[in-house]
Amino acid sequence: MTPEQRIRRQIIIDTARTYMDLSIPAYIDENNLDEIWDLLDEEYCDELQDLMLTFRSSGEETGLECELSRHYESKAMARQLDDGYWVGWTYWYGGGKHGNPEEVEWIDDAYYVDVKQETKVVNVFKKQECDA
Repeated sequence: MTPEQRIRRQIIIDTARTYMDLSIPAYIDENNLDEIWDLLDEEYCDELQDLMLTFRSSGEETGLECELSRHYESKAMARQLDDGYWVGWTYWYGGGKHGNPEEVEWIDDAYYVDVKQETKVVNVFKKQECDA
């Protein structure tokens, strides 16, 4: 599956979890993904849009280079999916009073992300109280 397909698959799963009356196949792959996505888009259009926005706003900021625009600010985001894969996308925001960054296509530009967890030592300081 492509990163875009994996994001759509995750959003389908999230939609099914959120709306318990939704029945989806137990196994979603590239063979039935588009059919399920189109069905959701027809039957649950508003709910699907809400969950797409929720997914878009989830995850962690990666600090990786990402696309730029003269109309919006951007940052690279990534999230681990239920199947264990990490995918990344460009999160668009800003644009002023008349901007609609949530309308910028982001799923089609998704990519896989390699993640390595590291433990780092951090100094924490606290001012001492003086007994005078």
